[in-house]
Amino acid sequence: MTEYHRPIVQHGPARPANALPLAGGPLWFTHVEILSRQAGPRVVAAHDLAEDVQARLSGAREPIAGLDMGGPHIMGILNATPDSFSDGGQHATVEAARASARQMVAHGASILDVGGESTRPGADFVPIETEIARTAPIISAIAAESDTLISIDTRKSEVAAAALNAGAGMVNDVSGFTFDSDLAPLSVARSVPVCVMHAQGDPETMQDDPHYDDVLLDVFDFLRNRIVHLAGAGIPGDQIVADPGIGFGKTLDHNLALLRNIGFFHDLGVPILLGASRKRFIGTIAQEPRADARAPGSIAVALAALAQGVQIIRVHDVTETAQALRLWSAVR
Repeated sequence: MTEYHRPIVQHGPARPANALPLAGGPLWFTHVEILSRQAGPRVVAAHDLAEDVQARLSGAREPIAGLDMGGPHIMGILNATPDSFSDGGQHATVEAARASARQMVAHGASILDVGGESTRPGADFVPIETEIARTAPIISAIAAESDTLISIDTRKSEVAAAALNAGAGMVNDVSGFTFDSDLAPLSVARSVPVCVMHAQGDPETMQDDPHYDDVLLDVFDFLRNRIVHLAGAGIPGDQIVADPGIGFGKTLDHNLALLRNIGFFHDLGVPILLGASRKRFIGTIAQEPRADARAPGSIAVALAALAQGVQIIRVHDVTETAQALRLWSAVR
């Protein structure tokens, strides 16, 4: 029987002597919820776990492109697309994108995620040449004046190669490296870290009728299998980041189940990235139809995830999120 482990995360100075650090960071846990497909959940003391499980949950994550994973990082979203659901068209020129990048970095982003293909529900496939033309010049311009880590958000190896040539240092694939079989070997050859995300279906059809046997365990199994695959292909396991893919082939209830239990993904043994910024479920719950007015709801979700030890928050509203993060950290 396969068992899964969700650390029950806590924080604060009143820390029991037997507490284990969560992923090598400042949060900690003394108990773990054991989940499986064959039996109901049960709670056990962390020190009763097998040593390899304790090490996976508590061990410090290796730096990603020089960034310490012992604390949270903000990844600023920079979409070079005309049709992204929230910021489409805002970075139509290199200068506009470079200005946004400067502002994001100045206000707290330690990673910039540049994408040239919208992955909103119903989005059309973008030709490789178009995607390269949208992203490579922007990455080159940003890299020329900043050493901030740039991630290329793409499913396609040719686009990633052009981005890496232009100065990107990370590959973020919404398909979990299932769309293009050449993308993983490229990442190995260039020795860059990667982010593997879960999505059910392609952007064109993913929201038609998503369903799962158990969304938490199904997403976990997909990510674990992809991490094993990528490690086998030559990408070091400590250079892989996992993203459960909020909104990618998931209903509102699916998204909430993942968010309530996102600390569960520490059982993968890699840093966790959350990309929930301005998404439709936030608008539904907050009763806010305008995507660009969802910063408060996006920040609430981000802080809830940080409280479960998520290491990277991918956001549109860098300035507002960074301010909230500073206050959140101070009070805690």
